[in-house]
Amino acid sequence: MSHPAPRTSSAPRGRPNANDALHSLSLDEDAIEAARKGLDDGAVTPSYGPWRDEIVRLLNGALATELVCVLRYKRHHFTAHGMASPKIAEEFMVHANEEAAHADQIAERIIQLGGEPDFNPVGILERSHAEYDTSKDLKAMVRANLVAERVAIESYRQMIALIGDKDPTTRRMLEAILSVEEEHADELKDMLE
Repeated sequence: MSHPAPRTSSAPRGRPNANDALHSLSLDEDAIEAARKGLDDGAVTPSYGPWRDEIVRLLNGALATELVCVLRYKRHHFTAHGMASPKIAEEFMVHANEEAAHADQIAERIIQLGGEPDFNPVGILERSHAEYDTSKDLKAMVRANLVAERVAIESYRQMIALIGDKDPTTRRMLEAILSVEEEHADELKDMLE
């Protein structure tokens, strides 16, 4: 009767031993060496590869969206009328300020990535995912803002999925912004009830 050959590893069958795990989790020394060069690129290392320009493009679309949202919320803040308008108008201004902060975060990230934030008002609506609104009725204003927040939520979810692990810093920033947009949508939904 023959016996199976002794295993050379003490790791259970199907599981790598400690040496295999260390080897598979080793850093890419060539990429680290490449990071020592191109200091003018700041935080952008060669590992960003072809994705940097595409990420900057996505972020400029998000920037345009945030800027349009600031303008829409501010218009609604100043033009809201009716018995419930003071409280709702106040909330519109809170949202406008939070959207402006998002725009600033996005612009800063674009700069970090070596891109240029597009603040040009010409074509801003075409670059934006959300729409501007000139409603005069308070309920229509709330509804327009809820639609815009839902559009922003969907856009951010898609951007997060597209970016994935290609740029963890941008992904985390977008996830934080998405969380605030979801809060805005919940608040607006409550206003409609």
